[in-house]
Amino acid sequence: MEDLPVSTQNIYTLLTPLALFFIVVEVGLCFYYKKTLITFAEAISNFGTALGNQTVNVLVAAGVYVLYGYLWENFRLIDNIPMNVPNFLLLLLGIDFIFYWVHRWGHEINILWAAHSPHHSAQEMNFFVALRASVTQRLFSFFFFWPLTIIGFRPFDIYMMTGIHLFISFLHHTELIPKLWRWVEFIFTTPSHHRVHHGVNFKYLDKNYGEFLIIWDRLFGSFEEETDKVIYGMYGQAQTWNPIVINFHYYSILWKDAVAATNWWDKIRIWFMPLGWRPANLPPKPPLQEITLQNQHRISTVAFPHAKVYLILSAIFGIALMMLIINPASDWTTLQKIIGSGLLWHLIINWSGILESKRWLLMSEIIRILLTAPVLILFTNLMDKPVWMAISIVYHLYGMIWTARFFRSKS
Repeated sequence: MEDLPVSTQNIYTLLTPLALFFIVVEVGLCFYYKKTLITFAEAISNFGTALGNQTVNVLVAAGVYVLYGYLWENFRLIDNIPMNVPNFLLLLLGIDFIFYWVHRWGHEINILWAAHSPHHSAQEMNFFVALRASVTQRLFSFFFFWPLTIIGFRPFDIYMMTGIHLFISFLHHTELIPKLWRWVEFIFTTPSHHRVHHGVNFKYLDKNYGEFLIIWDRLFGSFEEETDKVIYGMYGQAQTWNPIVINFHYYSILWKDAVAATNWWDKIRIWFMPLGWRPANLPPKPPLQEITLQNQHRISTVAFPHAKVYLILSAIFGIALMMLIINPASDWTTLQKIIGSGLLWHLIINWSGILESKRWLLMSEIIRILLTAPVLILFTNLMDKPVWMAISIVYHLYGMIWTARFFRSKS
């Protein structure tokens, strides 16, 4: 694949600082105007799913360059599509159109809803929610963008543009921005449109799939105006902050129904049937009771004492670890990045244990620290960097002391 450009930069290493900037601005504005739009437990849980998701993006990128590269080399209709302004916009429109249908099918087909639903399990609307991405949705999405390689768009450009497209959707996740000018609301997807998409109000269900342009929804009959107060969340969501449960909750529901099905055809097709469908030998799902402000059951847990400062510092460490994993300029080998990804997942799973005062957290966090500290020292050659070595030692000692002192379950 000699004609394929070699990426020396992961688009997400460029977008991460921008996303963090907007998060800080939103938190600051909420604090200044005394708006309770962000709760700490959900925010840190959302942040953790984002860190874990980035490790999957590395695998997705590798698959894209191999599979899309093969299609581009052997079947492209146009030999060279330079990334000038017109072609940039055409690629953005192509990705936006395809993603409209991927997004829509993600609300209509069981296995695709299993991949997409973790994003909808958030019960707020803020920039932290934008980070609450499913680890499997990105993988499924790239099953559908391949026609762009046949046209002639390079795999690198497609992967780059999907990152930009994702960042555009990031900016929709806020309640601080009201409805915009009428012409903007008519053409583009705005925060108002996307608030509707996240609503569990019956009138808002399965509406406004567009990420960049709202005209797709207007054309294909899925548009809804924001009028009533939006209630956020999803029906039948897991009552936990654990990223593993959040990401695989609906998969487990489908798996249980598949196992319980007596007909082998039902065991297979349940994954590809519309939401709500069940095997013939199982009772139908009861009708949904509309979630309202009065009956909504918000996820509520009791965290270990003095957890906030610890989790904030842990989140900063998590960002640094993530950047070592996803940055192509990192000195880490592929094996080291895989090990680092495992440690990053251990980190964010432990966050849920802290937020929910789980008995297993004490031992799990001590083991994580004892594993992470030497790995970080060895993989980044901290022995030759005395300042960073000192910071690492102090941070991990602090973690050990804090964990031993405060994270003991009394139950």
